[in-house]
Amino acid sequence: MLKIYNTLTKKLENFEPVSKDNIVRLYSCGMTVQDSPHIGHIRALITVDIVKRILILNGFKTYSVYNFTDIDDKLIIKMKESGVDYRIISQKNIDKFFDVFKSLNVLDFDVYPRATLHIEEIIDLIERLMDKGYAYKSKDDVYFRVNSFKNYGALSGKNIDELVEGKRIELNENKENPLDFVLWKGVKEDEPFWYSPFGKGRPGWHIECSAMSMKYLGETFDIHTGGQDLIFPHHENEIAQSECATEKKFVKYWIHNGMVNLKGEKMSKSLGNVYGAKELLNRYSPNVIRLFLLKTHYRKDIEFSVERLDESQSAYKRLIENIPKNDEEKIDEKLFFDFIDALNDDFNTPQAIGILFETVNRINLKQNDENILKNTLSKMFSSLGFKMEEKNERKDDLSKTLIEILLDVRDRLKKEKLYDMADSIRERLNENKIIVNDLKDGAVWKIED
Repeated sequence: MLKIYNTLTKKLENFEPVSKDNIVRLYSCGMTVQDSPHIGHIRALITVDIVKRILILNGFKTYSVYNFTDIDDKLIIKMKESGVDYRIISQKNIDKFFDVFKSLNVLDFDVYPRATLHIEEIIDLIERLMDKGYAYKSKDDVYFRVNSFKNYGALSGKNIDELVEGKRIELNENKENPLDFVLWKGVKEDEPFWYSPFGKGRPGWHIECSAMSMKYLGETFDIHTGGQDLIFPHHENEIAQSECATEKKFVKYWIHNGMVNLKGEKMSKSLGNVYGAKELLNRYSPNVIRLFLLKTHYRKDIEFSVERLDESQSAYKRLIENIPKNDEEKIDEKLFFDFIDALNDDFNTPQAIGILFETVNRINLKQNDENILKNTLSKMFSSLGFKMEEKNERKDDLSKTLIEILLDVRDRLKKEKLYDMADSIRERLNENKIIVNDLKDGAVWKIED
């Protein structure tokens, strides 16, 4: 029986779908596409991929939605800073997302909606809230009345009175209550806008996801996923506005993955400490990155480092050496049952990965039938979304090693003040689209897109 930790109830629950048609309807909060994807986006994708794969292993079908937030404050700031239209910025980063997505062997979603293509649904939802008294217009904006939803704070565990106390320094005279959040933003100079019954403007962030998820999955659906940083206020606000509009339960199970940290600090674009997805995929195979992420339970934060990725690369080599090229049907049923049992315990991938490497040890010790063990290992390997790679990994590893050797030589030349020779190495690498950046702790490199 599949058990899921539900952020809403703070409990481990037996999974029972909303509908009796055996289709699990799932919505995943996707990228805000002001920039290219990073390791945090990869973790969220791998998490929802594992969720879908385990649902399928349990005999369910899935219908899933991954959205793009292609209009919001961050995109507008990026547009003003760069002088490039927000639609061009969005499309460029969506294209980058799909490049990364395809390489990760993530199961396809059924729909990839964009906020700007669902303005009509967003306006309709805001009108429903206004008609019922849950939303109000103030000057050029429309706000949601947080006090009108009695269960506000249930997802995040936050208390409204404490939240109001914390908001006192951020008073907005346009709001009835400091906690009220914007559903529609009135037009501002040099910003994109749409026409609506409330005036020219654009949607708020939270209302976009409610409108898109309910359009494709219905007013009540099974699973909503996203990073833990979205619990408050984004997902809290989604619940409030959706349930007030429909008077129905919005989502049955909320699944949130932990953050990716660098030296104890959350990775984020604003902090400038993000590792780009493309940069990582240029240095490590998708399987190595998947293994690195799956070794930590999805609800826990991950401490990111190149050293830990290198460890995963070494572990992956041990694993792949024992995967047969041609699978046979016969497997160790008891071993595979233990593997599935681990995954059914709230997607416990660290325990499942442990079973994979325990199987490798048994193969090396020549325990039982080696072919059956290898076939079982292969089935577990593919069940976790790993894919046999066609590229020559030894050649790739050699190329990375040679680049690191060249950078070590360059570092020694700089210490000996032979700067012309050091610059020559950097220039030759740049000519081959290998970009070198000098940081306090040493040089880092990436392959140019």
